[in-house]
Amino acid sequence: MIRVRKAEERGHADHGWLDTYHTFSFAGYQDPEHVHFRTLRVMNEDVVQPGQGFGTHPHRDMEIVTYVLEGALEHKDSMGNGEVLRAGEFQRMTAGTGITHSEFNPSATEPVHLYQIWLFPESKGIEPSYEQKQFPVSEQQNQLRLVASPEAEAGSLRIHQDARVYLSQIEAEKTVTYEMAEGRHAWLQVLRGSVLLNDVALDVSDGAAVSDTRNLKIQATADAEIMLFDLN
Repeated sequence: MIRVRKAEERGHADHGWLDTYHTFSFAGYQDPEHVHFRTLRVMNEDVVQPGQGFGTHPHRDMEIVTYVLEGALEHKDSMGNGEVLRAGEFQRMTAGTGITHSEFNPSATEPVHLYQIWLFPESKGIEPSYEQKQFPVSEQQNQLRLVASPEAEAGSLRIHQDARVYLSQIEAEKTVTYEMAEGRHAWLQVLRGSVLLNDVALDVSDGAAVSDTRNLKIQATADAEIMLFDLN
């Protein structure tokens, strides 16, 4: 079973400095039909204007993954981390017992386009931690590259949840496949381009929840970039 979440059906807020779309209920957008999918709690697509950003704010008991599509995002947190996350880079932050952080677009001219993703952690009260990494495009080209997993497999970021996150850049007409284990679920998010997911058409910024389906076939109908979540 595949349930499509069309890009235009998401919650939307334009604050001037921030243009944001919410796949699931978030902040002022509340939709009882779309609160979360399995352990995937937040899927926000944000564009932050030059010289703007999120002031210092707290998080607790959440696994937060950020991926920058275009531009750069400057990060500072209460653990002492101060990094710039650039296009193609991933950040994983375990909020655990509690952290504060800020996110800022350091450019004076270019907006930053990013996805911010939250997953419920496997347990509460985990020690906060931070990672940042870029994965070579060659490892994503027409194949699924593991970018986050519970055991940090294959050099992926470690997330404290029984979930695996994959990234792929698929050339037009090329196909990648994925076999789900019994009882697992998937979420596919189209970051760029368009694909067919088991013959279901998905365009840029569309998402899809997958259950009771073991074999996934993802064919690009235009050059595409996708993120795939394997969830319990």
